[in-house]
Amino acid sequence: MSSASDTGILELSGIRFSYSGGSAFVDNLGFRIGEGEFIGLLGANGSGKSTILKIAAGILTPSAGEVSLWNKPLHAYNNKDRAKLLCYLPQSLDMTIPFTVSELVGMGLYPYDIAPEMSVDDALDLVGLRDKAQSRISDLSGGERRRAFVAMTLIQGAGIFLLDEPLANLDIRYQIELVKLLRDLRTARKITVVMALHDINIALQFEKVILIKKGTIIGQGRPEDILTEENISEAFGVQVKIMRHPDGKAYISYAENFS
Repeated sequence: MSSASDTGILELSGIRFSYSGGSAFVDNLGFRIGEGEFIGLLGANGSGKSTILKIAAGILTPSAGEVSLWNKPLHAYNNKDRAKLLCYLPQSLDMTIPFTVSELVGMGLYPYDIAPEMSVDDALDLVGLRDKAQSRISDLSGGERRRAFVAMTLIQGAGIFLLDEPLANLDIRYQIELVKLLRDLRTARKITVVMALHDINIALQFEKVILIKKGTIIGQGRPEDILTEENISEAFGVQVKIMRHPDGKAYISYAENFS
């Protein structure tokens, strides 16, 4: 059972956005995020996932429509107040920065004049990196680096995490570990997670998915309702089969495309 409430805390309505004056890349897009939800924003590369997250985070400004955060226009918040409520983690992270893990995580305190209750050590404990506190970011594995940045967003104190392809370039083991970590943090810290991804089988582990193609929502809801063979074929341009493990859990097979 989901622990999410019915309270809408982030809403995009009637969003239109174009790059460099071209045709609309996102047009009349809208969805609502509830408190405590764990959502996968799913689509092929170039489908608009990053653009949508940047609009939701206030990094990109739509030409039409509105983004609301806690029933208040997003643009009405100053940068520090917005950072206390919502954080955005980009796909491309600077892994060569000359900082220790502890120094990086401490940067999450920038919105505060008075430090919040969570300490750097507390955040490192939550992501399992306390023993790496004095290690250089460049010396960590890919999975550890991602967890360090998650710790930085945790100490920031925001209740909404917008994560752009955090599983990119990670081995399967670290992908699984990161998804499980975020799911556990959602339960422990009552955060809301919206994660862009393109792996359909991982998307099946989310409570809700938003499936998009070319900046348009194909469907949103429970994975078992939205990730049908027809919808997946439309979004990704490949034929798939939905298979079942003996315990009834679904997984996606791509085998037909190699015949």
